Amino acid sequence: MNTILECLKYPIRKFQKLNSISENNLNVWISVIENSPNKIKSTIQNLSVEQLNLVDRPDGLSIKQVILHCADSNMNSLIRFKLAQTEDLPIIKPYDKYLRATLTDANSNDLQSSIQIIEGVHLRWVLLLKSFTKVEFSKQFLHPESGKVFELDEVLGLYTWHCNHHFTPIEQALKC
Repeated sequence: MNTILECLKYPIRKFQKLNSISENNLNVWISVIENSPNKIKSTIQNLSVEQLNLVDRPDGLSIKQVILHCADSNMNSLIRFKLAQTEDLPIIKPYDKYLRATLTDANSNDLQSSIQIIEGVHLRWVLLLKSFTKVEFSKQFLHPESGKVFELDEVLGLYTWHCNHHFTPIEQALKC
């Protein structure tokens, strides 16, 4: 992949797993998850239809598709956290965000339902995360595409990165 496209695709760089995850890391990450809905909502609330359809890079998603993807992704994350808490090494279900972006709901100019999903999911997710002990954060799930086992503390870091990863392209698209 060429360097410019790589920078556009990963404006905050690719996720880097920490070697050691502290309680402070977890608290900061939970705070990011908690504040993400308001950040998204305040950024997009006054956008025009034209702005909602801006794309951040070639073959990228429009702002409205990114918002829908965030709603889908965060619903999946909450479910993955719950699966890991209630089952022994569950196998999660991956999905193709680009295929989902072709569906009717991903192309609606009314983002209210996606924002409501993000707000509701994040409220429940944060409530759950704040109740976790170190042992609960060490629970795991299996990702079938990579064959990798993920611990929930790492997954929380990944989803924090994911929230920032998708917010930055929205800002970039609006600057163009």
